[in-house]
Amino acid sequence: MLNESLKAQLASALQKITVPIEVQASLDESKASIEMRNLLDTIGTLSEQIQVKFDGEDQRTPSFSIRRAGTDMGLRFAAIPLGHEFTSLVLALVWAGGHPPKVDPAILEQIRLLKGSYEFEVFMSLSCHNCPEVVQALSLMAITNPRIRTTIIDGGLYQQEISDRNILAVPMVYLNDKVLGSGRMSLEQIVNKLDEGADARSAAALNARDTFDLLVIGGGPAGAAAAIYAARKGLKTGIAAERFGGQTNDTLGIENYISIIETNGPKFSAALEAHAHTYDVDIMNHQRAHQLVPPEGPGGMIGVKLANGAHLSARSVVLATGARWRTVDVPGEQEYRNRGVAYCPHCDGPLFKGKRTAVIGGGNSGVEAAIDLAGVVSHVTLIEFSDRLKADAVLVSKLRSLPNVSVMTNTQTLEIMGNGKTVNGLRVRDRSTGIETSCQVEGVFVQIGLVPNTEWLSPTIELNRFGEIIVDAGGQTNVPGVFAAGDATTTPYKQIIIAAGDGAKAALSAFDYLIRVPIPQQSEAETEAANLLI
Repeated sequence: MLNESLKAQLASALQKITVPIEVQASLDESKASIEMRNLLDTIGTLSEQIQVKFDGEDQRTPSFSIRRAGTDMGLRFAAIPLGHEFTSLVLALVWAGGHPPKVDPAILEQIRLLKGSYEFEVFMSLSCHNCPEVVQALSLMAITNPRIRTTIIDGGLYQQEISDRNILAVPMVYLNDKVLGSGRMSLEQIVNKLDEGADARSAAALNARDTFDLLVIGGGPAGAAAAIYAARKGLKTGIAAERFGGQTNDTLGIENYISIIETNGPKFSAALEAHAHTYDVDIMNHQRAHQLVPPEGPGGMIGVKLANGAHLSARSVVLATGARWRTVDVPGEQEYRNRGVAYCPHCDGPLFKGKRTAVIGGGNSGVEAAIDLAGVVSHVTLIEFSDRLKADAVLVSKLRSLPNVSVMTNTQTLEIMGNGKTVNGLRVRDRSTGIETSCQVEGVFVQIGLVPNTEWLSPTIELNRFGEIIVDAGGQTNVPGVFAAGDATTTPYKQIIIAAGDGAKAALSAFDYLIRVPIPQQSEAETEAANLLI
């Protein structure tokens, strides 16, 4: 099951285990149970600290639990965690075995102090690149706090349970039998959902920050590049990001970032954050900007209010808020979101195995999604509003070679239909004839481009009719001291490498601005207060 390379990597990782752990499996005679037994047998031979037992009697078979010897640790895998989840398995083993996680100690303490009982179930797919972060977060929580129990369930292995619960998007997290959330969530976000006082404490800590020379809003390639370039110039730099990495977290393969032949989105995102950490950058993750307060005059302070009530101030600001998936905005889309309407074919495609699906959008993203889905589902209907597909010729050629794909161009999507629980159809109109038709589908994947995350900036910052921030050649906006970069701006071609270059340029422009404006003088009251502290 594991090749020699993976065995060597696993053996090396398991050397980090310092206390004995027990792995107990619940198996039957199924093929999946045989595969699980083989995997666990291999693990047992690679470390003397791991004892593997096959006498479990859990309701989900096959499955296995991991616990530190002598404890009541509540972590179970109802899955054969390979593919994207192999790392999750390795981390669970070494964490349970006493190896400290690379997590802020304050977060670990927050987890330990959670009161009450928490029974988590996380449904995932082995092909989902968004799932590991959630799986690893909930695994660590179960390992850290004995009142937390986590079961990780592979939807492909437990398809009946997926069907019974009408789960059509992963990761899907249940807490005490109720839906907690769906989609990518960080450890901090999950913990803060449980800790009612987290927002207030976070806001108080952020309010205590000193004024920044440069504050970056957004943690994607543009934001990360801006922060790194600013820090290298010696500026006191902060970066407030809703999620570091931005859209790159949702990108499966990256093959066009010069000097990096091939990587994946989550790995690239982690590298961005690691690079920023090598400099003196104050990274404030999981923070959503709410309002921009412009300076009162030349060289004045710029304020940024956050959604949790905190207020940050800076002498200059770079807006790098990126963009998000554009919605079709037709009846049924929001009602059936995560119940048949999806935006990530890599994550949710396996949940539609053997079913009929549709992809809305004929650009590269849409055509790639249709090609990807064609290998899993029974049939894909690709719908494009214009009279031709806009994807690269090589992708279109591949698409048209697939026997279970049909293409409808010059077609407008009118409605996503459902039975009250899940999607069961799509109503469309031929734009040349006006004839309306419907097709039976159980899943609709929306791939029609991006919309900038700039609503919170209006009317302070000048935007174009698409909602993009209007910038000049240096990234300057209409507000002195406020610059912008990346997919949220009028800069053409929304590409990772262009966003990164845009961020660097905006930071250099901000530096040039700062050296040419006077440093604000303290008021007499501020000077007197400062003298009292000396």
